[in-house]
Amino acid sequence: MFKKNSPLQSKSEIILRNIVVTFMIVFFSVFLIIPIFIAFAGSFHEWNPLSGTYNFLGFENYKNVLSSELFLKSLWNTFIFATIAIVFRIILGLGIAYAIYCPLIKWKSFFRVIFYMPVVTPIVAVAFVWKFMYNPQIGVINDIFGLDINWLLNPDTALIAVVIMTIWKDFGYAVVMFMAGLYSLPADALEAAVVDGASPWQKFYYITLPLLKPMTLFVVITSIISYIQAYVQILIMTEGGPGTQTYLTSYIIYEEAFVKYNFGYASAIAFIVFVITAGLTLISFRVSSTQK
Repeated sequence: MFKKNSPLQSKSEIILRNIVVTFMIVFFSVFLIIPIFIAFAGSFHEWNPLSGTYNFLGFENYKNVLSSELFLKSLWNTFIFATIAIVFRIILGLGIAYAIYCPLIKWKSFFRVIFYMPVVTPIVAVAFVWKFMYNPQIGVINDIFGLDINWLLNPDTALIAVVIMTIWKDFGYAVVMFMAGLYSLPADALEAAVVDGASPWQKFYYITLPLLKPMTLFVVITSIISYIQAYVQILIMTEGGPGTQTYLTSYIIYEEAFVKYNFGYASAIAFIVFVITAGLTLISFRVSSTQK
């Protein structure tokens, strides 16, 4: 704990700091660390809290998960979902942020608020609204584009429809992050590029974009973590259907744990997903470090 090593620190200040630090340690231990260890232990058991079942199975849950066609399909669906959402999140976020950053654009704060509003809107509300918009009878999307598609019940369009909704909701996060990165760029480097006769595209490609690599990496990593855990929009809009076309790994965890109460199997999936997420994050760091 903190000790008094400066006459400017009062005894009450040290006591307050120790109380805060102790509270944080207890809080994270009770609500994060201990549940993780319980779930990890439970992944090796047949675990049903409702019936009181807790039978040791060894690695049986992990073997069943890795041999499950549904899990492997959900991994592929998650890969498609996350890749498309991340790519468009970065492209739209960076493009709009750079447009707002332009000196010719006024009311910058207004545009930041407008684009960030969907991000802070509850995902449940957004999913229900988009589900209504996708409705083939009364939805506005078919009316606007003159289409006749049952978006959420068509195996060819269901996952893409969910991805489009997710991109719309989340790209404002990237807008705000990239704007923060743009305003932190060294002005002397940009001014030197202008003096040297660089065109706007050259200034963006050779100066702005490389300097934004740390922020881009941050957006990519947070997006990977977020989209691998996505399941609420699937639960509300498609419930994994039609068939298993929109099953994501996190949705299987939800279904196994809170519908079937098979907590051991769900915990095994959760830790496999954790390893995959950690691996993708490490790869992102390595790729970024090799490009410096």
